[in-house]
Amino acid sequence: MSYDEVEIEDMTWNEKLQAYTYPCPCGDLFQITLEELRAGEEIARCPSCSLYITVIYDPEDYENAEPPTGGSDSKAPAAAPQLPEVEVH
Repeated sequence: MSYDEVEIEDMTWNEKLQAYTYPCPCGDLFQITLEELRAGEEIARCPSCSLYITVIYDPEDYENAEPPTGGSDSKAPAAAPQLPEVEVH
């Protein structure tokens, strides 16, 4: 059973690990790579303990995704905000 469900937007890109990460209660980090996301994987595992989390994301957003830029510890890309329609009179 998954320890928790975490939105990809709440995870952090770790340039050194080349993976999205999220803090694990054991003190290490849950990790899921871009390649795993492209393959449709939704489980991020902790390398130091037996816990894992379910990552909530839209696989279509990661089919051709490149690693985030902007240095280490970048947040996952958020979906584009939906702007309200404005009526013109």
